[in-house]
Amino acid sequence: MLLTIDIGNTNITVGVFKQEDLLATTRISTDTSRMPDEYGLIISQLLALKGITLTEIHALCMCSVVPPLTPIFVELSESFLGVKPLIVGSGTRTGIKIMYDHPRDVGADRITDAAAALNTYGSPVIIVDIGTATVFDAVSKHGEYLGGAIAPGLAIAADALFHSTSQLRRVELSRPKTPIGKNTVHAIQSGLVLGYSDLITGMVSRFNQELGGNSKVIGTGGLASIIADEVTLFDAIDPYLTLNGLKLIHELNKTK
Repeated sequence: MLLTIDIGNTNITVGVFKQEDLLATTRISTDTSRMPDEYGLIISQLLALKGITLTEIHALCMCSVVPPLTPIFVELSESFLGVKPLIVGSGTRTGIKIMYDHPRDVGADRITDAAAALNTYGSPVIIVDIGTATVFDAVSKHGEYLGGAIAPGLAIAADALFHSTSQLRRVELSRPKTPIGKNTVHAIQSGLVLGYSDLITGMVSRFNQELGGNSKVIGTGGLASIIADEVTLFDAIDPYLTLNGLKLIHELNKTK
């Protein structure tokens, strides 16, 4: 079995593959203060609840946007699994040509998502990752990763409103009854949920025009479900896009 780990700023997403099948997934909160044994124990216990033991896992592929945690998970892999992990980064075979000005600057998760989207949905394709940040990535009709755009995420924006104002409160990230909020809670929900929906619609339109039209649009990320009902242009919502990308990249690098 293959263990795939996507280390994000807010959550760490874990998936276990048996050949082509994604058998189990779980999420844990990102915490740079945890030690390898702590993460190992947490992951072991969570997978055990799904009927999977670490002794069944013989490979690990991971991507990380939290540099302090990368060596933590390398040690976890070597101590708990007895294997050297494949870490997506510069020099890793991904199956996609990177056209970014400075390829090393692109987040490993963005390249992983782009590789998965290209392999699964074809090109041109636009990926919208709705998580800690709202990230847009573009793959050309020739299968090239061109770049994208990054905006603050929904949760970041909500926290900024709460911390930077005296009278605005935390609210549930859900759709208000109408765009014109009749109270402060609904007004904030409108600005966040509907405002970000229009941000996504507008940015995707701009990307699609630059890509020449007819692009597939794939949504992913922990907050994608909040936006999915408001944005009608998604061809698919793929919550496991990054995990599938890690599996693909592992396969591409097995014989390298």
